[in-house]
Amino acid sequence: MPDLAPATRADARRNRQAILATARRVFAEQGIQASLDEIAQRANVGNATLYRHFGSRCQLVAAALSEQMEKYAQLAAAAAADPDPWKALRGYLTTLCRMQAADRGLADLLTSDTFPDPAIDAARDNARRDVVRAIRRAQRAGALRADFAPQDIAIILMANAGLIHRAGAHAQDSSARLIALLLDGLQATAATPAPPPPSEPELLTVMRGERRGEVRDR
Repeated sequence: MPDLAPATRADARRNRQAILATARRVFAEQGIQASLDEIAQRANVGNATLYRHFGSRCQLVAAALSEQMEKYAQLAAAAAADPDPWKALRGYLTTLCRMQAADRGLADLLTSDTFPDPAIDAARDNARRDVVRAIRRAQRAGALRADFAPQDIAIILMANAGLIHRAGAHAQDSSARLIALLLDGLQATAATPAPPPPSEPELLTVMRGERRGEVRDR
């Protein structure tokens, strides 16, 4: 009797690749709560096949969006190392918000603090560390308003994510305009008194509250 194992393994690899490619497209279009049934259908596999490869929504999201999250972390590292502090921060926010506008799945991950995956958490933590460095450098250079706090990055991303979800086909243009206007207000020379930023615990409560009860497996 012929050995079917190599063919079976090849089929399994093809199915996994098809699921991941489809998941990336669907999450980008609809966010990380997109229907897993739809992903399986568009990948031309059965639901059982999808769950054999990815036991939960979280596993599929992590595998599908790990590359985008790594790009996010690399973007922050580049901003922390750029010799021009204001150019670095401006470029970081502009590029990151453009990435958000193009990928609703990424937009969801960047505004959630509770996604249970070690690699995603590591990318997020590394990015936050490097962004804090970029913020402090821009403030020391006198370019960024002195009252800007690391928590404000999350507020910007949440505002941008909300706009993306509502703007539909105009998301990228609307996002680009929002960030251009916002960046002008972040310059030290344009600063006017503002309310204090939320504390870290307050911000985490907001981010976790937005996602509470949303992670589902269908």
